[in-house]
Amino acid sequence: MKRFAFALALLAPGVPALAEIAGLDPVEIRLVLRHGPWPQPVLRDASNRVSGDPAAIALGARLFFDARLSAGDTVACASCHVPARAWTDGRARARGLGELDRNTPTVLDAGLGRWFGWDGASDSLWSFAVKPMLHPAEMGASARHVAGVVRADATYACLYRAAFGTPPDGDDQAVLVDAAKALAAFVATLRSGRTPFDEFRDALARGDRAAMARYPSAAQRGLKLFVGKGSCSVCHFGPAFTNGEFHEIGIPFALGPGRVDAGRHEGIKRLRSDPLNLLGKFSDDASGASATRTRHVEPTHASFGQFKTPGLRNVALTAPYMHNGRLARLRDVVRHYSELDVDRVHSDGEALLRPLQLTAGESDDLVAFLESLTDPRAGETPSPPAFPACAP
Repeated sequence: MKRFAFALALLAPGVPALAEIAGLDPVEIRLVLRHGPWPQPVLRDASNRVSGDPAAIALGARLFFDARLSAGDTVACASCHVPARAWTDGRARARGLGELDRNTPTVLDAGLGRWFGWDGASDSLWSFAVKPMLHPAEMGASARHVAGVVRADATYACLYRAAFGTPPDGDDQAVLVDAAKALAAFVATLRSGRTPFDEFRDALARGDRAAMARYPSAAQRGLKLFVGKGSCSVCHFGPAFTNGEFHEIGIPFALGPGRVDAGRHEGIKRLRSDPLNLLGKFSDDASGASATRTRHVEPTHASFGQFKTPGLRNVALTAPYMHNGRLARLRDVVRHYSELDVDRVHSDGEALLRPLQLTAGESDDLVAFLESLTDPRAGETPSPPAFPACAP
């Protein structure tokens, strides 16, 4: 608690030095401090009985990089979620066995989410992991195919038995879901590290002016824009820089003649009809508490064309941007909000959106701030976690 005593004192009235700190006023300081501390703990997923289990993590790590899970043995999870690209693929739209309609999001920090996918059609990380394995344009597999890979590989079968307590000889659907739960256990370990912003934020919290001064001036000005004039932190909120919800921001959702991407509106429908949702038999949460949001969410007219607010950590490494990869560079994203055409936001869209009308210098500063959210180690490929009892 002592760590934040200085920050709390700053928020008290009558502190004369307040305006001198990074050019931030008391409200802006409070908003900056809400973007930390980092890292945040990832809580165990009650719907996944092997969440946090070392054997499941080791199994999931190997499955993530294994193209044998796909039809034709050509596509792995890591084909789109490439570690060297901050766990994205650098494409406007994802490509597995075929091209998809949406951009590949990073899986870094996915364990902090509550809805998964651009449209939130999954309510758990493990149910989301099933979809690409079965989608014909992604990995094109089947429950039988995935279960067969797990059973035929001696290391996989051993890790499965260590994680789930039984060999993978149940029905194919159950083995598929368990493989997805192992994948989710692994993905939940993929975390962004600390960034220059985090060092500044914590220095601000403890009143360390020398450490604060090491944060580039342009990034400081961009941060002030982010929490102030831009109101970016209304949606890009908290330590992960996302409120985890869905918004319509004026990006076209037409896919072609007669085709549109309805976003959250259709995602809710698919979520509610999904036998793998948290209301179904595959959830391990006996209390049912984790399914509360799923039980009550409903599609509305306003949810048409809404897409998930992505977290901004490592955003400089995950171009191109938006749900359809429409914007190639961070500068294009900043320009979109600076020159926003409010007529493109439908009448039930975000009333808070307005053109920011940034100057060229302000745009540069905002980009500098976003670049300061980069973890220097974000592109590293992790070594498969060891599990000696099942070593090949």
